[in-house]
Amino acid sequence: MAVVLGIETSCDDTSVAVLDGTRQLSLITQNHLHEHVKYGGIVPEVASRQHMKAIGAVYRSALDSAQINPTDIDLIAATRGPGLAGSLIVGFNFARGLSTALSKPLVSVNHLEGHVYACWIGDNQHIPPSFPCVCLVVSGGHTELTVMDDDGYHRLLGRTRDDAAGEAFDKVARIMGLGFPGGPAIERYAELLGDMSAYNLPRAWLADSMDFSFSGLKTAVYRARNGLLGPTEERRIFKDGSYLDFQGLKRDSIVRMAAGFQESVVDVLTEKSAAAVKQVGAVSMVLAGGVAANTALRKSIKAKVGVPCFMPKMEHCMDNAAMIAMAGSIRWHSQMDHNLLYQDVDINPSLELGSGY
Repeated sequence: MAVVLGIETSCDDTSVAVLDGTRQLSLITQNHLHEHVKYGGIVPEVASRQHMKAIGAVYRSALDSAQINPTDIDLIAATRGPGLAGSLIVGFNFARGLSTALSKPLVSVNHLEGHVYACWIGDNQHIPPSFPCVCLVVSGGHTELTVMDDDGYHRLLGRTRDDAAGEAFDKVARIMGLGFPGGPAIERYAELLGDMSAYNLPRAWLADSMDFSFSGLKTAVYRARNGLLGPTEERRIFKDGSYLDFQGLKRDSIVRMAAGFQESVVDVLTEKSAAAVKQVGAVSMVLAGGVAANTALRKSIKAKVGVPCFMPKMEHCMDNAAMIAMAGSIRWHSQMDHNLLYQDVDINPSLELGSGY
């Protein structure tokens, strides 16, 4: 099996990993979230500067952790897109430089495909999903439902018409005063529901469409919060910017609202996934992306889709270089589109799932 070096810098995390086949030898990710918390979201210019500062040290740490030398690398895989242009440039050009210096092939990887192939990472006995396979990729920037008929070949079934699921979590957390990032904060509060009833919030089914919409749900939370607060609101921000509390909004109300929002998102994602599996006759399903770390969503998907469901380990749900290495390895060994393996390939911030690498 090939030793693959993966490089991922599509957003705010600088990540480098080494895989030997499906076995992870190392995964080093430097998170720069502290640089963005005060802005309430990712600032592209800040992200690219942090990548430039970190990429060299993260690369060396990944090699040291894997206990290999640069000459031991057989293949280099790097994220081509989608993502922030300034961030993608840093990682992809670093990979280009390594490819030239080490005379090793470079594989360009679709970031969304990487999320899907995160489920393939495991020991040598790992059994991957079978085709046709429905794939639900849910993250801060993407909510896409596809069917994968073979390695690398996706047919789009549905996608978000407005906010992505992860983006909705972040925006609703801000509305509720829970800080950034929103997904983990909302899940923590929702888990405290106990005997209380969750807020009954709307679900956007969009008739028989496989598309998604979460902007109306976000607005419903905003109106519910304003109804509880009344005409005035006073804000208190902790020094690290990690938490924003609204005086007068009781803890029980936050818990009920968080649970209601999470239930609405989970219901829609689950029901549309189950419908997609039935519609295309899929024999397996993959749930991937940052929102795949949500425990309620994992349980709901596994219980209701009706076919074996594959999900990445928690460490592989968020953006990481191991998934890029895995996707690059599969792409290389299946010899898909070798015209895209060469140095003249450039980044594509708008790359879509199923549109190539």
